[in-house]
Amino acid sequence: MNGGNIRELRKRKGMSLDRLSELSGISKSYLSYIERGLQTNPSISVLEKMAQALGVELVFLIEVMNAPEDKYPTSM
Repeated sequence: MNGGNIRELRKRKGMSLDRLSELSGISKSYLSYIERGLQTNPSISVLEKMAQALGVELVFLIEVMNAPEDKYPTSM
């Protein structure tokens, strides 16, 4: 999993880590762990909440997470 791609997606959506935390109900620290690659296996429940907060389909979020850095799908 490439957490840096999640961070890039969040930034492209114009969203701060605080705002993603508010919208998803996931702690800011846990989201930060995911983005920094310290948490590499978030549950499907966490991914669903992140996808909904980011306004993308779950499948797209998973594709982003599994793509090489800066090579993720661009259709949001």
